[in-house]
Amino acid sequence: MTTTDEIKKGLAGVVVDYTAISKVNPDTNSLLYRGYPVQDLAAHKSFEEVALLLWTGELPSEAELTEFTAYERANRALDGRVKAAIDLLPIDCHPMDVGRTAVSVLGANHPLAGDSSAEAELRKAKELFAAFPAVVAYDQRRRRGLDVVEPREDLDYSQNFLWMTFGEDAAPEVVDAFRVSMVLYAEHSFNASTFTARVITSTLSDLHSAVTGAIGALKGPLHGGANEAVMHTFDEIGIDKNESREDAAVRAKAWMEDALAAKKKVMGFGHRVYKNGDSRVPTMKAALDRMIAHYGRAEMLGLYDGLEMAMDEAKGIKPNLDYPAGPTYHLMGFDTEMFTPLFIAARITGWTSHIMEQRASNSLIRPLSAYNGPDQRSF
Repeated sequence: MTTTDEIKKGLAGVVVDYTAISKVNPDTNSLLYRGYPVQDLAAHKSFEEVALLLWTGELPSEAELTEFTAYERANRALDGRVKAAIDLLPIDCHPMDVGRTAVSVLGANHPLAGDSSAEAELRKAKELFAAFPAVVAYDQRRRRGLDVVEPREDLDYSQNFLWMTFGEDAAPEVVDAFRVSMVLYAEHSFNASTFTARVITSTLSDLHSAVTGAIGALKGPLHGGANEAVMHTFDEIGIDKNESREDAAVRAKAWMEDALAAKKKVMGFGHRVYKNGDSRVPTMKAALDRMIAHYGRAEMLGLYDGLEMAMDEAKGIKPNLDYPAGPTYHLMGFDTEMFTPLFIAARITGWTSHIMEQRASNSLIRPLSAYNGPDQRSF
């Protein structure tokens, strides 16, 4: 029925549906959220505004933003049932397991779990957006032997996320760099985890199940985790706070040359969609530069520059968003294994937008396969 030359492994190049949520504009190599270049949103809008844009299709009015801000701040506290479930998990499990479990518990206990109306879905999306930072913050703290830090309603999303994680007010420069990262990670069309969420939604399953499945897809190293891998690379090279930028760059360049000669896969470079470099990188790199200046960590810039230069010279491959994001989160004080859960916190906005879009014009996603096993036979 189907010949092998018709098969698109990994669905490469296959257009499976329409979406009005985001696209990469090939003319400008720019990622657009509902038509707006993401770098412009990162420069001028709060993460709360971007979330509403993704969910509703338009930037909010002042009244709409005020209403959502109040609702988000009222739903930030770590649910006691979620905390109890997290406490049952081992300290050495990956934080992505914690995130996946937390979302499942939130879904099982949600009063509108069985309601898939547009109004109920938007409410669940908003509440998940508000609740998930407490999961990430508590998981990092419990691994360090620290207690929960309660949220504060006088802080915006990014300020409060950092407050719950570290128990102190973050500097404005740090808050802004974190906000930028959340905006840039929020959405990216039909990537593996988003498509997973849409497949689950297409069966008429619930929103929390779809997000749980998306987290499972993001846990895989071929999709998520590259920001963690970047820091593992930095650690392997060696981070010396007393080293000059120039010396760090030399060591990093030599490490990359050896890694490429050994045909080692180095994460944080290249992207399946972008052919002329990830359009989000300049904005995130500028945020990283501000963090390096804020913390006085020139050696981190040296490591960054050395690896980037060696990869460009050898392969002509440019960094993707994860490359500057990893060191940025490290400088803020996040443990490396928490980087991909931070990705979840941002991408909840994109995933839930796609879940609502899929449900609004649904068709069960059920591709065909080409059988290449034995012909019919008898025992």
